[in-house]
Amino acid sequence: MPVESALRLRGKARSRRIKAREVVMIAVMSAITVMGNLLSFPILPIQAGTGMVIISGIAFGPVVGAIIGMLSRLIANFFTGQGIWTIWQMLCWGLIGSISGLIFAKRDIEAPRSRDFKVLIGPVSSVLVMEVVAYISYLIWPAGDNTFLGWRLYAFGLAGFIIGGLTLRKRMPADDITLSVFAFIVVFVLYGGIMNLGTMFMSSMSAADLSVDALRALYVTGAPFDLWHAFRTAVFVFIFGDTILVKLERVKIKYGFYRIR
Repeated sequence: MPVESALRLRGKARSRRIKAREVVMIAVMSAITVMGNLLSFPILPIQAGTGMVIISGIAFGPVVGAIIGMLSRLIANFFTGQGIWTIWQMLCWGLIGSISGLIFAKRDIEAPRSRDFKVLIGPVSSVLVMEVVAYISYLIWPAGDNTFLGWRLYAFGLAGFIIGGLTLRKRMPADDITLSVFAFIVVFVLYGGIMNLGTMFMSSMSAADLSVDALRALYVTGAPFDLWHAFRTAVFVFIFGDTILVKLERVKIKYGFYRIR
């Protein structure tokens, strides 16, 4: 019986062919994401590029979200500059798109708009508690750090994000408050944490340059920029996220798209 089930599932997987309309939608969403990123100047309080990656993952699922994130970052860097950093940025946007598709539920355009704050209690509380633990660890074991704003924010924040995700009993609703809180946390912890680590590897001339002290300095200097990036992304999804998701759901219904989980 298990063998028959496996063969049946394998046959279904083979029969699921990607359609031309799905390729076109991926291309269109990638183009919108690239344009949003290029038009989001650092001085503006919105970051449409990263925000569109999150929205794409929610609308089309983790697989397509990751594809749109990586493809968009690759194309965007043809305008802003290609380099070894492109690989790290593609990794970050791909992870963000994939995680967004895994955590959030499909947007139901027929359901009334609501804000279920109870769903946020677990993840947000986990992150806040871990940040308090990070501050306590700084007071007890400063380890040469001159400020609390450093690697502890990222490491303990990531631990809290993972713990909060494990405590979720159902997928989060894609309302404006939940979207903005998620965007702020995931961009700061995941994107900032990975890119600061990548900066150390990209800027090192030899193995001697790879050290904990160098990484600590990068996290301290990078924290303000990562906080600004996270805030700008949160503002974008708070203002435009729900509206764009409703539009995408209507497009999916009209043209028969499927969310690939």
